Amino acid sequence: MNAEMKQQVAEKDGFIAALDQSGGSTPKALKLYGVDESAYSNDEEMFGKIHEMRTRIIEAPAFTGEKVIGAILFERTMDGEVQGTPTAEFLWKEKGVVPFLKVDKGLADEENGVQLMKPMPELDALCERAVAKGIFGTKMRSNINAANAEGIAANIAQQFEVGKQILSHGLMPIIEPEVNIKIADKAEAEDMVRDEILKQLNALPEGTQVMLKLSIPTVVNQYKPLIDHPAVMRVVALSGGYSREDANSKLSQQTGMIASFSRALTEGLSAQQSDDAFNSTIAETIDGIYQASKAG
Repeated sequence: MNAEMKQQVAEKDGFIAALDQSGGSTPKALKLYGVDESAYSNDEEMFGKIHEMRTRIIEAPAFTGEKVIGAILFERTMDGEVQGTPTAEFLWKEKGVVPFLKVDKGLADEENGVQLMKPMPELDALCERAVAKGIFGTKMRSNINAANAEGIAANIAQQFEVGKQILSHGLMPIIEPEVNIKIADKAEAEDMVRDEILKQLNALPEGTQVMLKLSIPTVVNQYKPLIDHPAVMRVVALSGGYSREDANSKLSQQTGMIASFSRALTEGLSAQQSDDAFNSTIAETIDGIYQASKAG
């Protein structure tokens, strides 16, 4: 694990940009960016369009390690290039931004109020490729739709099981059991999530660390025991469907939690904007998310 990257992720003020929209979420992300489905006719063209969007964000003058300490990439983005340089290498060497990789393959059908991750039979091979490309860590998302104790325990257990597999490759896993922000029993679910994560953290070998990516909790500082745990390098927040204004406001109240926003990061950006307008918008967005992350 790169020591300089590790220090930046663990200690530096800033946030982690989530540029990892996958096949299922790409059409929606493109539409919000002003690229209609009529602009592409197959998956290759669609992923080409989303790579153009991500590249434009990465190339923006404000997108640097000064405020963006890391970026989560989709596998195709990792395999692509920015200005003729492999994306992860460009991020670190040219921008000072630590590269992460989304590794999950989507969600299984709901059971006991949760959606576990689909099987990842090629995970070891993907981790090996990620290490070779200079990736620092990974991210994997599962989903929680109800305060169901059995479901949440299974969800968190799966996350940590896969996390240990990722750690064996020298990569830092970001464990992401997302709690749906729209459910009526969100606060109760978050109690269960906190307690199950603590069980798993306490069972890790001494000296082992993971990262956590969690929905911004209903109860302020609900996740402080996780943030303070020696087995946690950093706790980052997903925007989860909140507007950027709401996400920033809620995040700024959480002590020690920083952002890892996706949709809230690209809010207000458009393919039709001039470079000056685009760069100005993303600079304002980055500063707002940075300030919200620092406030906590």
